[in-house]
Amino acid sequence: MHYQLYGQNGSGSGIVEMALAEIGANYQLHDVVLETNQQRSSEYARVNPQRKLPTLITPAGETLTESAAIVLVLDERHPEARLLPERGSPARAQALRWLLFLSSELYPIVEINDYPERFAPDASAPAVREMARGIWRERWLLVEAAVAGKPWLLANGFSWTDVYLAVLSRWAQQDAWRTQHLPKVGAITAAVAGRERIAAVWQRHHGTGADTP
Repeated sequence: MHYQLYGQNGSGSGIVEMALAEIGANYQLHDVVLETNQQRSSEYARVNPQRKLPTLITPAGETLTESAAIVLVLDERHPEARLLPERGSPARAQALRWLLFLSSELYPIVEINDYPERFAPDASAPAVREMARGIWRERWLLVEAAVAGKPWLLANGFSWTDVYLAVLSRWAQQDAWRTQHLPKVGAITAAVAGRERIAAVWQRHHGTGADTP
């Protein structure tokens, strides 16, 4: 039996696809084209009523949404892959702390940046986008200051929070600012992009993982 993953290159489905690749799981991809608003279609709504990406259907037929929740489920069901630190450990507590910070404090900003007209009248949309980008930058500086490892977020080494962080850092059209202000995040991203099992998936979603000044 295969996992069924609905998403698009460059979207949050990359976080899940990389986890499946790291685990060594069999999976099938289903493209949902954001440029044509395919995620808003009634057909996709039957898969995910929230009309957002990603959606993962497990081999047992369960529907999972929310990328952070999917990562937690995959970690629980594939402990041999060590996506996250050992349960009950201080390292796991910090990995979860930052995973949920990324998913709740940064991920939602992407929708405001990409679709500001959903949150304000058309005339106000550009100002709303700029406000969102300001918040985005402030919160990423908190992440940069928290990086304790070389090159990973945690001092004790890699966790899937690093992958989540690396993918999110590619968004919101902040490449020039990120390169100047988030060198540690850039180092994490380059290391994630070079991981053996996910390198090909990363390349397809994001190209190179290096930030070049």
